[in-house]
Amino acid sequence: MELGPTLVTTARTIVEMLREEHFDEVVALFAPPLRAAVPAGALEAAWTAKLGERGPVTGIGDPDTEPAGAGLVRIGVPVHCERGDLTVLMSIDEGGLLQGLQLAPATSTAWTPPPYADPAAFTEHDVTIDAGSSAVAGTLTVPSGPGSRPGVVLLPGGGPFDRDETSGPNKPLKDLAWGLACRGVATLRFDKITHTRPEATSTPGFTMSDEYVPHAAAAVRLLRQESTVDDARVFVLGHSMGGKVAPRVAAAEPSVAGLLILAGDTQPMHHAAIRVARHLATVAPGLLGQDAVDLFARQAANVDSPGLSPGTPAADLPFGFSASYWLDLRDYDPVATAAALDRPMLILQGGRDYQVTVEDDLSRWQAGLSSRPDVTIHVHADDDHLFFPGTGPSTPADYEKPHHVDPAVIDDIADWLASGRAKACPQSQRTDWPDRSGPDMRWRHLSKRVAMARNCLSRPGPGCETRHRPCQR
Repeated sequence: MELGPTLVTTARTIVEMLREEHFDEVVALFAPPLRAAVPAGALEAAWTAKLGERGPVTGIGDPDTEPAGAGLVRIGVPVHCERGDLTVLMSIDEGGLLQGLQLAPATSTAWTPPPYADPAAFTEHDVTIDAGSSAVAGTLTVPSGPGSRPGVVLLPGGGPFDRDETSGPNKPLKDLAWGLACRGVATLRFDKITHTRPEATSTPGFTMSDEYVPHAAAAVRLLRQESTVDDARVFVLGHSMGGKVAPRVAAAEPSVAGLLILAGDTQPMHHAAIRVARHLATVAPGLLGQDAVDLFARQAANVDSPGLSPGTPAADLPFGFSASYWLDLRDYDPVATAAALDRPMLILQGGRDYQVTVEDDLSRWQAGLSSRPDVTIHVHADDDHLFFPGTGPSTPADYEKPHHVDPAVIDDIADWLASGRAKACPQSQRTDWPDRSGPDMRWRHLSKRVAMARNCLSRPGPGCETRHRPCQR
């Protein structure tokens, strides 16, 4: 697409509107999915919170542009404030509509390799994942040296993620790929089709299966062709909604050897949206108000309604997703699908995760797979949704700080793959699960979407000990 001055002018005008607090006018320029996810009140709350930290706007800098996929351009506009700066990041389509908007730190902290990864211990190269009707870009990471090794296809969570699942300065899937490479595991990760075409989720007929399954299955087949990968040991690892959909990928692609599910959500996503919105309104009332909670509740009721049909407008549904998307989700039970698979599984959960929780999500995996000795479930008590270790309650602001995936998670995955099946600590013998007496998502996607309103716009138990091993070449 031609990158003319019009889009740059549009971007600067939007920032001027924010400065003048003309939030309704900004929202009028949102594409339908963004407009449904971020109402004017949420945009106002996010902008006000950012200026509360940095002080009044003193100036606006020159926009910086870069391509951002087919038909899109990403534009960053520096905003100078009395006590610090920020950058308004926008993805704008050819028609001048905003497909994405984020309030980001002024200078993004560059991702650095985690301490458990040695870049000299593996090689990487770009690949294309061709699913027939569409293709996406990916990265193949292969440990150095000869030998037949397991391979893992990595699936990010809900939202228009790139292959690294980039979240602020963090790249959790890249952490996993590099960490696993140092443990002798090849990986393949790729940009989601919604990263290339963020408008897809509001397109009539588009479903969660369309979002994940064709490219995931194609990635499995491509990884099995890698000369140093054992084609009988290619697994699928899904994080958040990627974990939710992983059983469907395995059902569609019989060559998948097993599943690794990290913070996989099982609670219906529209119900999780209300739960998490209420949580954020309580812990961060300046970021999400009652109006946003009420909006999610109304939209979720439309998903539950017997009257939901392919003709229901996307604007009336959570996140601006099409009715076909919600009809597909409503009929999908990830636990039942997983239970019907004769594949070993490793399920990991962060104890500090408020998006996908032990009580609301992991409890369903535990109940539905309790009779399976080939299923290992492990809670990392100190980890949040992205498996970043920490202390105290997890908050959305944590994702804006540089972190790396917990090395114990890398070890759990590598050890389980080396064992060939989940037999080190079968479910029936686990004693270290947290109390599940509380009430029974692409919640990472709600997190991503509510995080748009936030950013907007912006240990192991008995018999299952893990030890961090430094990278060995």
